[in-house]
Amino acid sequence: MLEIEIDGKTVSVPGGSTVMEAAGRLGIYVPHFCYHRKLSIAANCRMCLVEVEKAPKPLPACATPVTNGMKVRTHSEFAVNAQKAVMEFLLINHPLDCPICDQGGECQLQDLSVGYGGVNSRYGEDKRVVSNKNLGSLISTDMTRCIHCTRCVRFGQEIAGVMELGMGGRGEHSEIMPFISKTVDSELSGNMIDLCPVGALTSKPFRYTARTWELPRRKSVSPHCGLGSNLTVQIKSNRVMRVLPFDNEEINECWISDKDRFSYEGLNAERLEKPMIKQGGEWREVEWKVALEYVARGLKDIIKNHGPEAIGMLATPHSTLEELHLLQKLARGLGSENIDFRLRRVDFRAKMKGAPWLGMKISEIASLDRVLVVGSFINQDHPLIANRLRQAAKRGLEVNFVNPTSQDFRIRSRNRIAVRPSKMASMLEAILEALDGKDGGDAEGIAQSLKSGKHVGIFLGNFAEQHHEAARLHFLASQIAEKLDAKIGFLGEAANSVGGHLVHALPGKGGMNAREMIENPRKAYLLWHAEAELDMADPAAALSAMEKADMVVACSSFRHRAYDYADVMLPISPFTETSGTFVNTEGRVQGFKGAVSPRGETRPGWKVLRVLGNILDIEGFGFEDSESVMKEIGLSGFAQGLDNGIENEPVALSALEGLERVGHVPIYFSDGLARRSESLQATRLAAAPCACMNAALLEKLGIREGEPVLVRQNEGEANLFAALDDTLADNCVRVASGHAQTSSLGAMSGPISVERL
Repeated sequence: MLEIEIDGKTVSVPGGSTVMEAAGRLGIYVPHFCYHRKLSIAANCRMCLVEVEKAPKPLPACATPVTNGMKVRTHSEFAVNAQKAVMEFLLINHPLDCPICDQGGECQLQDLSVGYGGVNSRYGEDKRVVSNKNLGSLISTDMTRCIHCTRCVRFGQEIAGVMELGMGGRGEHSEIMPFISKTVDSELSGNMIDLCPVGALTSKPFRYTARTWELPRRKSVSPHCGLGSNLTVQIKSNRVMRVLPFDNEEINECWISDKDRFSYEGLNAERLEKPMIKQGGEWREVEWKVALEYVARGLKDIIKNHGPEAIGMLATPHSTLEELHLLQKLARGLGSENIDFRLRRVDFRAKMKGAPWLGMKISEIASLDRVLVVGSFINQDHPLIANRLRQAAKRGLEVNFVNPTSQDFRIRSRNRIAVRPSKMASMLEAILEALDGKDGGDAEGIAQSLKSGKHVGIFLGNFAEQHHEAARLHFLASQIAEKLDAKIGFLGEAANSVGGHLVHALPGKGGMNAREMIENPRKAYLLWHAEAELDMADPAAALSAMEKADMVVACSSFRHRAYDYADVMLPISPFTETSGTFVNTEGRVQGFKGAVSPRGETRPGWKVLRVLGNILDIEGFGFEDSESVMKEIGLSGFAQGLDNGIENEPVALSALEGLERVGHVPIYFSDGLARRSESLQATRLAAAPCACMNAALLEKLGIREGEPVLVRQNEGEANLFAALDDTLADNCVRVASGHAQTSSLGAMSGPISVERL
């Protein structure tokens, strides 16, 4: 520890600390632009110049290391004059357009110019003008305002893991620019907007819609991936205008993914605002009382004629904990055990000891020295967990992947093995054998890496959970973890992938899981936030089951294809219009309040279920608010309910012959909210699905990249274009799931055929 005196105050800091960090410990603010605690030190804005005793000139606080006994003055006349001189240079070419700048009111340059800027400018020459750049549908540019702090450049290289922006030119002609004809496409790109200290990079969807001082702020939690990012929702006139990160070092740090940031646009698109009933093939709007009584009568008739087992309830894991609890309570109150929220899962053979979770705190990922990731397109499925691995890999973490692709996900990795889906279990078996000293072939490298670590983590991703041998992968990963004394965890598909287990929104004894409810069609379905054609593992089979049912009740925030197969559509609130709770992948319980009032005749889901339970005369539905629902759920046993143990050994399935489908859900198609965000759907990551194959397979099939092809799976088919992806394993065809264009195909993995059109 070193002792330093700043502005007469003494503090001890670890060796290697900078003056800026020491000042922060004392609560002393040093003006700055280029410095950011999560980025490398550039020291190029020079705004943080301070006076250091015995130094002949002012020194940048962000880049000056502390020495024992150092004395620093941050607000002396010497330091302030240096800071004012820097500000004068920064304002030489900066346009005087604060009234029309989108950053006005939350601009660091604007704030600091009040304290350090002059009243008049001594600069009389023409100001320079820099042309704007097309960075895509999410980020708007006004590059004349740029002060060259390079935060955006460093963010791309160091956090997002890809250099998408750089500095070109010299001196006065320097400017930030993308590569030729390239846009900024990383799944974390929106954080550049927050990092920009001026109005050079602003939100394109938010641009010119509101002023920051007009926007009340509401704290919330992301409903998307299992991380549970903390959000600040900004509203105006009962409308969500912008979503920003809320700092939480233990979860999302100071970042959020673009899906969290821009999916709010979907809140105002294709909204279902009034209850609707289909009669005589025509939809008509009705009052809530009429709609709920109609649903109650229909369910009672189904039970009377076919028994309660004829009813199936399917919910997405993006639902709140309160909704999932009341939904399972409703099902069991009717006498049915047919309820499930694991809609994209196909293998239910694993007998779990508890709720599948990460197996550690999210922040503990940084302390691991060896990691094996099985079946995950991690940078799209879990962008911020991918970032934690990316940062840890720079400090020595060895990351190993077993996937149907050898893609590196912009994470420095030790081993990447691409293996076709039906042989992923065999690869884990080979790793087990290699750990015992047997020749493991391709698995040898991973085994040696894992054996050399002291703190090892085994993570199962979305593709592993949705795999046709998910139970087998889980068992083998558990065996590897046991042999290494490692921790095993599930990354978690959605906001309540853990919570759904904890409130037992699962089939009970004699009940059917999601797959069985589709393969053995029920007479009635209640869909909760679920779009059968996009959210199920086998959309073609799901649509067929819906069409065969006597009654389908679609409870959703949006209008969707249920218009074709449903009998009743009930408008329930999205996460910004209701209070609720999510349990993230580390088992952390996070509650939130509604940011705006429900739109139109939309009602919070827990209220809809409460009233429906009362109409059906089911006991225990007398709740006054969502807090009383949570009180009934209780939190005391949640920690004990987290357990990744597996009680049985599922048998191995035979490997498939011929071509296999790799059905990954793209990042902006994973849920109904993201699918309806216009800006996200205009990005490269939301491009139309292709039939992706490696060069060897394209040549084998006689297909050229870009040619139209016919893809067949089971009885369904889709017209797509062929695309080259040399990271894919042999005989694999990657076709996106969760997309309307591929909803006619079958399950996310299995035999598939491709032929030229």
